[in-house]
Amino acid sequence: MVKNILISDYLYPLPDEKIARHPLSQRDSCKLLVSTTPGEMAHHAFSDLPTLIPAGSLLVCNDTRVINARIRFRKETGSQIETFLLEPLHPHDYVLMFQARNSCKWTCLVGNLKRWKNHDLTKSLEIEGRKVSLTAHREEPLAGNAHAITFSWDNPDITFASIVDAAGFIPIPPYLKRDSEASDADDYQTIYADAKGSVAAPTAGLHFTPETFASLRNNNVAIEHVTLHVGAGTFQPVKSEHIGGHPMHTESFSVSASLIRSLINAIECGKQITAVGTTTVRTLESLPYIGLHLLNNHPDPLHVDQWEAYDTDIDGKQLQEQTLAALNALLDYIDTHKLSAITADTSIMIAPGFKWRIVNAMVTNFHQPGSTLLLLVSSFLGDGEPSQSQSPRWRAIYDEALANGYRFLSYGDACYFKP
Repeated sequence: MVKNILISDYLYPLPDEKIARHPLSQRDSCKLLVSTTPGEMAHHAFSDLPTLIPAGSLLVCNDTRVINARIRFRKETGSQIETFLLEPLHPHDYVLMFQARNSCKWTCLVGNLKRWKNHDLTKSLEIEGRKVSLTAHREEPLAGNAHAITFSWDNPDITFASIVDAAGFIPIPPYLKRDSEASDADDYQTIYADAKGSVAAPTAGLHFTPETFASLRNNNVAIEHVTLHVGAGTFQPVKSEHIGGHPMHTESFSVSASLIRSLINAIECGKQITAVGTTTVRTLESLPYIGLHLLNNHPDPLHVDQWEAYDTDIDGKQLQEQTLAALNALLDYIDTHKLSAITADTSIMIAPGFKWRIVNAMVTNFHQPGSTLLLLVSSFLGDGEPSQSQSPRWRAIYDEALANGYRFLSYGDACYFKP
């Protein structure tokens, strides 16, 4: 039973010196560990990736853009309070949020909360040559030690997008154990980042360069995008003994009709679908469940629950037929509502025992010990539930990387996997 999987089976020793604190100066010069057949591994540079992905296949990236989510205020006493933007409350839509003028409301984590009593915090900014005063008003506490915070500013010509760009800074992962630097503003964004909303980068995409994409297109690889805004929950440690006790974080995503058509075509024609990063994986593997909800008149069709992917016992051809029917239902929904894209959210948990419907190749980085992302990779590689008699494929790959000087986590090296 998937919920009984022990998180201790996904721990491995990660020396501090193996964690990359900064990226390489040339994005695609990092190492790429390739495993497309169980028991076999090869060492490449990331720039070799276009030669490894089959001609005529489909590559899908996450085009979310990391925002300057950490905004610091300094009190007159000298105490520093930090608000960490998690997700918009009003307006709830990300696009409308960043277009907001005068005020908006966010779910935030608050650093040094005990120093913030009931008074408002203010910060003076200069935006586009104009003086702007930003105010933060603390409101009701929310789940997960978060608070609702209303931000207001005194110039109606300024959008919240400009406020964030001027007032905040990039929220690099806590395991880098350093403060954000000016270089992170570029280093911690993919070159194709577009839709603002993430508090963490889809880091597998950090290795891509214009030359990578030119080579892929020259090889007739189609490139599509999803948007999944990565939340702070991606860094949430698993505190339970079994994964069944871990509440999976929810993330918002958006996909276009063009992408869904490309997925249907790839599945029907037997073309490889390569996902860049675990955020893209979560989005793509959530789509069939949204489609099934629409087919079955589900009361909350645009949300995927944590465990619902494990409720089916169908497999093989029947699973593929059901998946295609679900994707076509998504297209019908988009057409009926005259949309260009569909927006939903997912809490999907992907672990050994998961039935993969969409993705059949993956580009990803090396993940933290005991993380849900490592369970996702293990599942993708075909590992069953851990046992004493069989060493899982993920562990052999990570041992190989550690023995060969690979750099780990967000700014580290990459992998290219097939099941």
